[in-house]
Amino acid sequence: MTLTLRDFRPADAKPVADLRRAALRFLLSTPQGVAWQIAAAPPAKRLRSLVAVRDGRVIGQINASLLHDSSRPGQGMATPLVHPDHRGHGAGSALLAAGEEHLSTVGATHGYAWTVDEPGSLVFAARHGYRPTRRADFLRLDLAHTALPPLPAALPPGVRLRTGADFGADPRPLYEADAEAGADEPADVAADAVTYPDWLRTTWENPDLDLGLTSVVTVDGEVAAYTLAATDGLGRYLTTMTGCRRAFRGRGLAKLAKTDALHRARDAGCTEAFTGNDTTNAPMLAVNRGFGYRGCGGEVRHVRELGRR
Repeated sequence: MTLTLRDFRPADAKPVADLRRAALRFLLSTPQGVAWQIAAAPPAKRLRSLVAVRDGRVIGQINASLLHDSSRPGQGMATPLVHPDHRGHGAGSALLAAGEEHLSTVGATHGYAWTVDEPGSLVFAARHGYRPTRRADFLRLDLAHTALPPLPAALPPGVRLRTGADFGADPRPLYEADAEAGADEPADVAADAVTYPDWLRTTWENPDLDLGLTSVVTVDGEVAAYTLAATDGLGRYLTTMTGCRRAFRGRGLAKLAKTDALHRARDAGCTEAFTGNDTTNAPMLAVNRGFGYRGCGGEVRHVRELGRR
């Protein structure tokens, strides 16, 4: 069985989406989303996407890029994914080596990677010189059979519930809220330098983003909290981000946005909802468990200083 690595091609979008669904059961992946993620990558990201092919079949993939949305220079990301049926035969190591080489070429001094929180993946990371830094929990909600908290009969004065579609003509207010909340997310490398053009390309124009299921809470006309929603057309709904601007925190507005989004998702026919949280984000984990989300997996973030083993 001959293994070859090559650059991603548009025709690889569907097999890569299938691969991601098999390797990361708690995330959402579509062919259009895969293609968009690569085609719309900002130049500053310096993305290189590679696939591993064995006997004509895509069995692995890696995206290697700079963390360009951080103010800290020299940080890169390269996470190899290999189909569960093809692990243990060198594809992951080959993809990781190629990803690291690209990161070094474009100026990264540190490489970050996520691994599924399973013994084999953790051993793989340690064997390649990576050390764990933080963990994320992924949660699943059975939308078809779980009672959701009701929406309030009346909203507080000045508070309105809107959808992402309401901001189609001018999404900048939603960008400003997302940039502020994202910069405060628990992370090894803060996403504190997201520009509006990059946000439009990578978030707002992402074909997996469902504007009708994205909920936005405004207070006196100002965006205060929001939940960004992605769907795959297969009954799966994913919260890609829930945030609240600093001036409005502590008032339950993020929970209100998420409650509204989940009701919209169920009404639209979604049967499963997924979300993820850093394990140090206790408030959001408590909110999600209050909705009925239950753990379905986890990932561990790792880092290695490039050039050293």
